[in-house]
Amino acid sequence: MVPEKKKKIQKELRMFLCLTLASAVIGFNIKSFVKTGGLFPGGFSGLTILIQQVASQFFGIEIPYSAIYLPLNLIPAYIGFRYISKKFTIYSFYVVFLSSILTDVFPAATITYDTLLISIFGGILGSVAISICLISGASGGGTDFISIYFSEKKGIDAWNYIFLANVVILTTAGVLFGFDKALYSIIYQYAGTQVIQILFKRYQKDTLLIITEVPDAIYGKIREITHHDATMIEATGCYEGMPRHILYSVIGREQVDRVIVAIKEIDPKAFINVIKTQQVNGRFYKRPY
Repeated sequence: MVPEKKKKIQKELRMFLCLTLASAVIGFNIKSFVKTGGLFPGGFSGLTILIQQVASQFFGIEIPYSAIYLPLNLIPAYIGFRYISKKFTIYSFYVVFLSSILTDVFPAATITYDTLLISIFGGILGSVAISICLISGASGGGTDFISIYFSEKKGIDAWNYIFLANVVILTTAGVLFGFDKALYSIIYQYAGTQVIQILFKRYQKDTLLIITEVPDAIYGKIREITHHDATMIEATGCYEGMPRHILYSVIGREQVDRVIVAIKEIDPKAFINVIKTQQVNGRFYKRPY
């Protein structure tokens, strides 16, 4: 077998295994944390659970999780298929399908009845699973499709905006089933949002200001690792009055550590300033899904 083809197959298998594990964690989390705590996690999962609760309490009808969650994801899946990536959408819908089926199949395994602990650790566990999907090149479905669509189009980190949109679902749940559960659900959502921002850094950017004696070599390494460009600024060191070369470049936050290691290998005396970048307007390379 050709080495490149073998590597590609191994990569696809690893992705498949990661997405399968993430789907199992999502199903376990909903069944054992979310439903035990009576929470509404927001997004399409929260909307699905809200519909289930309304059907059960007001109409006496028990509807499987998958019977609601799968149809709700058809429109976001269309958005992903058309505007993001066909491969990304296929893998994402695999997660949607498997996680929804496992949510119905898994038995409830209560870890704790403490609602605050459920809100915090359930939010963390669920978002770790979502982050595994995102890092692998897929998503957990639902509002993840929408968030990634806007992030790709606008070049911004949209997860906090999705969190604000979930307030509508939580408010509705609070009116129908009590605001204590809705408020705990906000804790669940907030904990989850922060975990995703920590683990998934695709749409987060940092600015590098690098003072070095070998700007051409360092620029070549930045270009090789990140596919981003750089601007060289000629300056003068105030203390010694000597000419200095400053490289200015904006790169993805997940690439910063690797770039710094490469720079130090080329120029151990390089001075590097890393600045958090809120927004970039203009051409910026985006790694395709």
